[in-house]
Amino acid sequence: MDSKELSKIIKDNGIVGAGGAGFPTYMKIDERAQAILLNCAECEPLLKLHRQLLQRHAEEILETFQLVADTVGAERAIVGIKEEYKDTVAALKECIHKFPKVSLHLLDSVYPMGDEVALIYEATGKVVRPGGLPIEEGIAVFNVETMYNIHKALVKKEPVADKLVTIVGEVASPVTIRVPLGTSLEKCVDFAGGAVIKNPVFLVGGPMMGNIREAAFPVTKTTNAVLVLSEEHPLIQKKKLNPAIGLKRAASACCQCQMCTDLCPRHALGHPIEPHKFMRAAANRDFRDANPFVNTYFCSSCGLCELYSCPQGLSPRSLMAEYKAGLRNAGVKPPAGVIPAPVKESREYRKAPEERLEARLGLSAYDREAPMDDEVKKVNTVTILLSQHIGAPARPVVSEGDMVARGQMIASAADGLSVPIHASISGKVMKADKNMVVLAAV
Repeated sequence: MDSKELSKIIKDNGIVGAGGAGFPTYMKIDERAQAILLNCAECEPLLKLHRQLLQRHAEEILETFQLVADTVGAERAIVGIKEEYKDTVAALKECIHKFPKVSLHLLDSVYPMGDEVALIYEATGKVVRPGGLPIEEGIAVFNVETMYNIHKALVKKEPVADKLVTIVGEVASPVTIRVPLGTSLEKCVDFAGGAVIKNPVFLVGGPMMGNIREAAFPVTKTTNAVLVLSEEHPLIQKKKLNPAIGLKRAASACCQCQMCTDLCPRHALGHPIEPHKFMRAAANRDFRDANPFVNTYFCSSCGLCELYSCPQGLSPRSLMAEYKAGLRNAGVKPPAGVIPAPVKESREYRKAPEERLEARLGLSAYDREAPMDDEVKKVNTVTILLSQHIGAPARPVVSEGDMVARGQMIASAADGLSVPIHASISGKVMKADKNMVVLAAV
């Protein structure tokens, strides 16, 4: 097939990046790609699903990966995987000889290796410019689950209707499960044997970049993990900190030690993000130099600065996110044409080991086996959000009272950057508006 045909299949089946912000995958089918990367670095601590999925479906995923490379005309297809994932690496080595374009690049167990900018540098030596896209360097990056979804669309004619989610933390039986899109977080935790503490808090997406969500919040195409913790856990207290209080703490306690900047992964790659200068300017309301503020656009929000680096326990990432949102609301655009500085020679010695990071976060006890159950779980009700991806939300094409089948399109792609959304269970439409479609099995 040609690029346009593959791109259409991917779009029609609602495939988006399953490992991050949900960028519509059809936009990555680009003939400028000289190399494509498969990201199996499990960016967040405690996640298991990508290595598990790749181990179980190694041949199908590599076959699809090479097909994508052939379709766009890429010269290389590189699997970036952490060396410690020995079982998955072994599964890949058993079948990789069948796919001549595909090679393995073994990665260190450091955070945030799953950040695509860091992965691209590790695997190819290329630096994506600040605010730029990988395709500018002739590279496209795909998540493991995204590639498997492409396989299902091509071979099984199945759209994205379910999601793998790792359930860990204060649960009876940590597990990685496949659930219909729209399943509530509470129901997911029930599939892991339920919470073993009173008043559990659900941290969705991982301990570093994840967000606290209510129990009824639904699984989307980008939900990778649910970490169940107590209200008293230091990580939860940190996530709940009021930004105004964080700013006052910065004004009184930031000693300008520069550790946040020294250990910043994007700064190490030459991006003009310097959290210590932002903290100084924000805490003192010093707006004479706008650069510390506008350069917050280049922050990846990995969270290392506030959850690992800062000896005072301050919150550079959260405060930068607040300022970045304020700039967007004010119509301020990111600086254009920024050229990265040379990669820091110290970068190799300033990586954050995952094991040490987990200990710093107080999560070492939760790094347990979470075996994968690849069968789709049965649920009776789902709340399917229509904005599950970067770009315009999908538009509902069903109405209250309609009967739908699993896999049927229930919302069409909007104009511009968008993808359709499909029913994750068969049943009756209980509600349909511009924000969501609620289905109940009958």
